[in-house]
Amino acid sequence: MLCAALTACGAAAPTGQAGPAGYDLPVLTGRVVDIADLLPGDVEAKLAERLAGVEAQSKHQFVVVTVRSLSGHSVEDYGVTLGRHWGIGRKGLDDGVLLLVAPNERKVRIEVGYGLEKALTDEEAGSIIRTDILPGFRAGRMAEGIVAGSESIIREITQ
Repeated sequence: MLCAALTACGAAAPTGQAGPAGYDLPVLTGRVVDIADLLPGDVEAKLAERLAGVEAQSKHQFVVVTVRSLSGHSVEDYGVTLGRHWGIGRKGLDDGVLLLVAPNERKVRIEVGYGLEKALTDEEAGSIIRTDILPGFRAGRMAEGIVAGSESIIREITQ
């Protein structure tokens, strides 16, 4: 379970397991996995600390991941597969959230576990992408978009 792994290991909890065939999935190394290198180190550290605080307060798991490529998969399929592979959300509650950014394909996705679908609906997730994330991306400020979107997601899942 991700919660136990992240809690036991502090900020990092590598899974080390290979993903499903046909997927190039990153290893879970913490609450922020910035494979596409979109976040300056200080921003990544602050965001990881913020996500750890949210998890401590609400018990909901929220992981931000950037990837270089979706490996030919749709962002929806990749996000669901990655979330399941990593085990985001508490077992039996499925209360995790994954913010996935794939800059090369120009795709962003918020995957929400079934246990949080009332707190963060598909409509709200779409609005967060349109109003909080994409304006920063369009202005060439990827980190700003990721942080703004993350704060909006946090607001929704902790109310």
